[in-house]
Amino acid sequence: MSQQAVKVHILDREYAVACSEEDRPGLIEAALYLDGKMREIRAGAKLVGLERIAVMAALNIAHESLQARTELKKVGVDVGEELRQLNAKLEAALARS
Repeated sequence: MSQQAVKVHILDREYAVACSEEDRPGLIEAALYLDGKMREIRAGAKLVGLERIAVMAALNIAHESLQARTELKKVGVDVGEELRQLNAKLEAALARS
């Protein structure tokens, strides 16, 4: 799988990032998301310095990711329990017939 440089723009700066052709859409989407977060932080907090803005954006994105992971686990547990109950009902129905 060949790697190609993809140019992305984050907070008015251009970065060349190597990635495969199949990863390109995801990389571009991630860069757009990061750019939006960084602009939001810069506008809201009036932070100066690219490094501070980047760290705050990284913290916000990490927090969102952890919250989403927790919610997915909760949903997975709920769905798993429902499937176990449904399976038990099916087995009981099959045993009766």
